[in-house]
Amino acid sequence: MNKPKMTTEKGNSRVLMFLGQLERLNGEAMLADAEIARQITAKILHLIQTQEKTRKEIMSKGSGGMEVILATLENTQDLQTTLNILYILNELLTVGGGRRVGVLVSKGGTGILLQMLLSASKEWPPSEELMLQLHSVLAKVGPKDRKFGVKARLNGALNVTVNLLKQNLQNPKLLLPCLQVLRVYSSNSVNAVSLGKNGLVELMFKIIGPFSKKNTSLLKVALDTLGALLKSKTNARRAVDRAHVPVLLYIYQDWHRNDTRHRHMLIRKGILGCLKNITNIKLGRRAFLDADGMRILYNTSTECLPVRTLDPLINTSSLIMRKCFPKNRLPLPTIKSVFHHQLPHIPAGGPVAQLYSQPPGVDDVVDESDDNEDAEAENDTENEEDKDLHAQNDDIETDISKLRPRETPSRPFEELKIYERFFLELSEDFQGFNFDNPKAAVIDPVTAPKSHCSITVPTAQGLPPKYPTTAPLQGERHLAKDARPRPETSSPAPACPLDLDTINITRGQDGRRDHSQSPTHSGAELERDLLQKLEQVSLTRPQGRVGGGRGGEGSRQHRQPPRLTGVVCPRRGGVGEESPVEEGAEEDGDEGAVLEVPDTALLLPLHDPDLYVEMVKSTRSVPQYSQVAYPDYFGHVAPTFREHILERVYGVQRTKIFQDIERLIHPNDILDKVVYDLDIQSSPVVDDGESLKFNSQFESGNLRKAIQVRRYEYDLVLNSDINSNHYHQWFYFEVSGMCVGAPYRFNIINCEKSNSQFNYGMQVLMYSVQEAIGGRPRWVRTGADICYYKNHFSRSSIAAGGQKGKSYYTMTFSMTFNHKDDVCYFAYHYPYTYSTLKMHLQKLEALRTPQVYLRQDILCETLGGNGCPLLTITAMPESTSNDQICQFRNRPLVFLSARVHPGETNASWVMKGTLEFLMGTSPLAQSLREAYIFKIVPMLNPDGVVNGNHRCSLSGEDLNRQWQSPSPELHPTIYHTKSLLQYLTAIQRAPLVFCDYHGHSRKKNVFMYGCSLKETVWQTNISATSCDLHEDLGYRTLPKILSQIAPAFSMASCSFVVERSKEATARVVVWREMGVQRSYTMESTLCGCDQGKYKGLQIGTRELEEMGAQFCVALLRLKRLTCPLELRNHAHLLDVESDFIETRCKVTSSPSTYVLEDEEHSFMEEVDYSAESGDELEHEPDVADTHDNHLSDSESNSQRDALT
Repeated sequence: MNKPKMTTEKGNSRVLMFLGQLERLNGEAMLADAEIARQITAKILHLIQTQEKTRKEIMSKGSGGMEVILATLENTQDLQTTLNILYILNELLTVGGGRRVGVLVSKGGTGILLQMLLSASKEWPPSEELMLQLHSVLAKVGPKDRKFGVKARLNGALNVTVNLLKQNLQNPKLLLPCLQVLRVYSSNSVNAVSLGKNGLVELMFKIIGPFSKKNTSLLKVALDTLGALLKSKTNARRAVDRAHVPVLLYIYQDWHRNDTRHRHMLIRKGILGCLKNITNIKLGRRAFLDADGMRILYNTSTECLPVRTLDPLINTSSLIMRKCFPKNRLPLPTIKSVFHHQLPHIPAGGPVAQLYSQPPGVDDVVDESDDNEDAEAENDTENEEDKDLHAQNDDIETDISKLRPRETPSRPFEELKIYERFFLELSEDFQGFNFDNPKAAVIDPVTAPKSHCSITVPTAQGLPPKYPTTAPLQGERHLAKDARPRPETSSPAPACPLDLDTINITRGQDGRRDHSQSPTHSGAELERDLLQKLEQVSLTRPQGRVGGGRGGEGSRQHRQPPRLTGVVCPRRGGVGEESPVEEGAEEDGDEGAVLEVPDTALLLPLHDPDLYVEMVKSTRSVPQYSQVAYPDYFGHVAPTFREHILERVYGVQRTKIFQDIERLIHPNDILDKVVYDLDIQSSPVVDDGESLKFNSQFESGNLRKAIQVRRYEYDLVLNSDINSNHYHQWFYFEVSGMCVGAPYRFNIINCEKSNSQFNYGMQVLMYSVQEAIGGRPRWVRTGADICYYKNHFSRSSIAAGGQKGKSYYTMTFSMTFNHKDDVCYFAYHYPYTYSTLKMHLQKLEALRTPQVYLRQDILCETLGGNGCPLLTITAMPESTSNDQICQFRNRPLVFLSARVHPGETNASWVMKGTLEFLMGTSPLAQSLREAYIFKIVPMLNPDGVVNGNHRCSLSGEDLNRQWQSPSPELHPTIYHTKSLLQYLTAIQRAPLVFCDYHGHSRKKNVFMYGCSLKETVWQTNISATSCDLHEDLGYRTLPKILSQIAPAFSMASCSFVVERSKEATARVVVWREMGVQRSYTMESTLCGCDQGKYKGLQIGTRELEEMGAQFCVALLRLKRLTCPLELRNHAHLLDVESDFIETRCKVTSSPSTYVLEDEEHSFMEEVDYSAESGDELEHEPDVADTHDNHLSDSESNSQRDALT
């Protein structure tokens, strides 16, 4: 190495003087003056040992002390001088951390030390003290030198240390530094294989052993070294072949048994680390099971549970057990959907083509050899957020030509002229319009033909006959929110919950729906019927008496309706109406108890149960559903209380996983009884009176199979999207026959996403019939001990897109029911069916005022035969004057769509809020209608919604990936919606704003995705000129406005980058092909908010509808910012809008509605999302832009001015 030059200070410190002398001795003089060198190094060592400032002087920048020391070490051949220098290096590196080691490495110290080690090994016998000091220094240097393993291998130092270890197994003093160096050597995978071939694995098993209080530090380092060696598959197989797995389990048990005071937890964790690495290979997992490893680790972990400090042992044990748990077959005959819809033609390529080309008889549930991956996901990043972050730049579009609008139209105008009929408002002259009766002139909504199939609706709930009640007084048709009907004063209050079978809903001869109480002595058949917790009654038209009838031939009912008759009490018709009593209903001596079902129509202006049933009759489903779910029938009234994001209970996931492991350890405790199975079309429900009863055979329902595992635990399997073999996320099903107070556990076992907001405080939704009958008809967030994790059910390569060794995920929650004989519905999110939409649209039409221009068309018919509604909403002109008609025709257009993904029901609730605001009578709504023409497709995927799909339509494809080239046969709603936009572009009337409403399952808050050439380029490394990046920043205006007025909206979560994977989505295609600058996807969380007014709260329908209304207000403000002169005559609206925003955005002082923490609450436990990532702390970054949500009035005004 180059000869260093020592720098001296004015004070001529002694150590620097000695280093200067040592420097002059380097070279040939070193050989002649060995004694002088020995004395100088001894003096330097003494100074370093006694004076801390000496160490600092040697290591100070520019002193050259380290170079002199290393040069002396390299040149000297005197043993004592060498030892002195090694002592000096040990003293220097012991204090000072990585910086001093870094200086040594940068000066070439690693190579000098390794070369000296090789030279010392050639002497026989080697100097023990020299080897001890060399390995001590190398143990400190190795972890800080990233190329240490490579240097050691190239220098031939690996075998030197191994041989030294073999010769000194009984010499703990030398053994420890050798093991420390070998631990660093083994961290290099190539070195690990080489060391394994040289017998190091067997040497490690000679060092480690049962419990002992001696040499614990040595044992800890030996276990770390063995663990590093076993990361190599070759070494792991070598350990299995030599039967070391049972040895490790025995050693672990012994340490667990004897380490009662838990002082040696690191040794126990080291043993588990060795087992963890061995079980990365198939042979290791098999050997672990053969050695009864599951039972051993389960028992030891259970005993560790009371001690919080032992959590690292429990977590590692849990990880090993989950990895070794034998992969089970999903309990299905096929992963394809139970239901099938024949397509008009099969696509040429893609998943659907593969599905149809699959040979008959192929097992698509599990691969033939599904356990053939030695390390299933050791290098697999299971967290989708991590995947997205890692591949983000790779997905960003870098071709600037694709980031510019197309110059030429994609279709000739002649093809698009047929869509002129959907834009009558652009040519309307209103010459024949009667302004004295304006409502009569508006086009009536197009309705689908009614079917005459049998529809089954839920019964109401009644009191037991032994507690009769009087009929309600006129005018008291609606129960108070928390009220229940009271029995007569002479009768005691019922001590048991209400019997759901005592009320029957029928229709009289006039078609009116009735509530009737059954007599108490209808014979044995009726008595059997009354034992059912809730039955359903077939409702047909025009026949009036259906109490004992059955459904139509095509109806599929899993239970026969009871034959109930009785006194008829109408729900609707006002006061004073009486309905006919059915023949045979009057019996002597029986008083009929009548319970009024809450009239939700009074609370929900857009809901009418009768109208909903009519809408269901015209809805077509692949399974030909004939039943109506109770929540859809009676509606949902949003609760007035806040529902907080659930705080995760410490240890909940670990407890759930251990319960799963118990299935393997105690198989005799598992019932494994199928209680619901849609694959058995004739009788899907197994009712033995001892299990819960399940049902999902209604619109939007999704539950394929239910298996009773233990008395109060059920595994649930979701159905795939039709014409698909995956997309398991949306669920909606009914449960009955429960026991009050029992701790039920439900496990949805075939989830596919690797993470979920269920791990971050989201709860499932439940609708209780008993609560609804009691005056609380609402969906509520519920469930305890909720978590989401990888399970042991194997996912075939067919289902995983060709990837082998994948597993499904479990979403589990616990539930305790409060009512006997209740019927409860569970859903992924607030359901919103296609029939609900049709009902809402009819009710909106009925509420239309003369000032509103409303036209409802059927854009097209779906694959399933359902109509796709298209709405046109604007303001009627004040007169037929040329100015008024011209202003009417030339209003800018806003195009809105929603629900392209059926499982994102929150999008429909946001759309409902938008529609209600647009049809409202407020000055803001009228001003908004006067400012724009709204074209709205409220449900782009009716078929998917009806049939309970999560992502796809009946074509088995994600419709939001078909916008580039939609097929009129396979994707009619997308094809015709795009054609509408193409027509507008062709006539130079492209929308000012396009927004597609969506829901997001992995993020909180409401936010937008937009499109920006400039922001996309900024995220990449491509070079572009300033002219290429010229872009109007107007695309940011609408999201910025929303961030100021909508408390649920987060500007920080918005993104305007165009990704390649999203090039076929509505947002990107409308921006690129139609040139719509303000083309957005608005995403609403399925969970809740972590910023603003709703921080810490789960989102509900009230907040979603509010978001839809606030979107409208933002459009009005956008109009004022872009065209301020057009609103000069509406200055009075500024105060109205400010009042609206202030009312909507007011932050209450209640601590229950506003959480002050800046960061999302972190879990107390480590959250293991997969069998491979057990040591990762759960983390979800809090990216909320709190500044945007707490603007003062002056700040808000200044920012609004800046937007112009």
